[in-house]
Amino acid sequence: MPLFLIERSFAEQLELTDEDVRLIVDVNADEGVRWLFSFLSADRHRSYCLYEAPSAEEIVAAARRANVPVDQIVPVDRFVPEVAGA
Repeated sequence: MPLFLIERSFAEQLELTDEDVRLIVDVNADEGVRWLFSFLSADRHRSYCLYEAPSAEEIVAAARRANVPVDQIVPVDRFVPEVAGA
């Protein structure tokens, strides 16, 4: 499945409840999108998320339904996490 890096900016600091996260996961599943990993900027106004999705269009559709921004979507080749101590 293709991988995408999504950049999001938030007007206010991002604070998600467990319910918010469940909603986003459910909407993503409906759209065929799977979240893999996220980074949150130090000021908590930007996030960078790695997703698997059939295409960028499904990511945008899921974001609209979940009412979260999408500033940029970058297709990426692969994700290889570094192993600690390697």
